[in-house]
Amino acid sequence: MILHAVAASGRRADLPCLVWLHGFLGSGQEWTGFHEAFADWPQLRVDLPGHGGSADITADGFAGVDNLLRKTLISYNILKYWLVGYSLGGRVAMYHACQSENAGLLGLIIEGGHPGLADDDARKNRQASDRRWAQRFLQAPLREALLDWYQQPVFSSLTHKEREELITLRSQNNPASLAVMLESTSLGVQPDLHASLQKLRVPFHYICGARDEKFRTVAESLNLSPHLIPAAGHNAHRENPAAFRACLLTLLRQPVEETP
Repeated sequence: MILHAVAASGRRADLPCLVWLHGFLGSGQEWTGFHEAFADWPQLRVDLPGHGGSADITADGFAGVDNLLRKTLISYNILKYWLVGYSLGGRVAMYHACQSENAGLLGLIIEGGHPGLADDDARKNRQASDRRWAQRFLQAPLREALLDWYQQPVFSSLTHKEREELITLRSQNNPASLAVMLESTSLGVQPDLHASLQKLRVPFHYICGARDEKFRTVAESLNLSPHLIPAAGHNAHRENPAAFRACLLTLLRQPVEETP
């Protein structure tokens, strides 16, 4: 079994594939607006388990998601690639980068992704919280659950209009699929990747919205100076796509020797 994905060939055969990984509630379609700006690169927009065209696919934790991602890359004959991941997609990308068999991975760009919790109590609390949210997605009308979801502090920078647009967009999801994915990829069950990420041998860039104080702090916990997207909060690529696009192009065009 492989994940649903949309592939596009690039204008330059010498460039690695850009593998786009969306956040919770999203799908690979989130990245379609960036396709043209990166048309030189081959691209693969992946639907993670429980989302989009992969809504009927389930995975057992991060190892299960990573296994599906690897099979998907192989099925598309992707041998050299960068991972670009937002939020949940960023966490999946970081987990993937920290595994041993990664000869094809050439770089990592993370937007607002958490590397994992070190404190046992924090992990238990997060697991319990995600379990409650999963039950909410199963029991309440989806629009009602989403209205509450986007009231969380991490989304505080959203305007009323932006919040309504997201709720309308995300209402197409399958609540049961979301609930399963939320629990299986809870931050409470994710390994703490801090130490492994600081030993990566490939370029590792962290992007976040200038208004996203939580994830600016997360970047600093990794000893990284985040690339800040102005006039944006947690969902920077959606709130300021032009600045996000420009930032990515700058990072991807850096010669390898200039990247730590």
